Amino acid sequence: MKTLRSHFRTAALALSAAGLLASQAMAIPAVAPEWTQPVVLAASDCYAIGQQVAEQNGGTLAKASQSTRGGQPVCVIVVLVPGKDGQRPRRSEIVVPLN
Repeated sequence: MKTLRSHFRTAALALSAAGLLASQAMAIPAVAPEWTQPVVLAASDCYAIGQQVAEQNGGTLAKASQSTRGGQPVCVIVVLVPGKDGQRPRRSEIVVPLN
C-alpha cells in the first residue's frame, strides 16, 4: 500500500510540474516588446555562484537561493561535502554577497 501511495504522489508531482511548465509557456507574449532592457535573474546568479562555491569546497551543490540579510542581497548556498572513510556527506551552508 505504501508503494502505491508513493507512486500516486510521484504522478501528482509530475502532473503539477507539467501544468506549471505549460502555464509558463502560455504566458510568453507573442509580440516582442518595443523596449529591450536586460532581465536580471538573481536565482541563476546564485546558482552559478553556488556551482563555484561547491567546486571550491570539493562538494556538490544541493541548494542555491537568494535572501536578504542586513538589508543586503545574499546567496544562501548549501553544499554537500563527501564524508571521510565512507561516512555520509556533511551539509555546509555558506552565505555569499550577491554583488
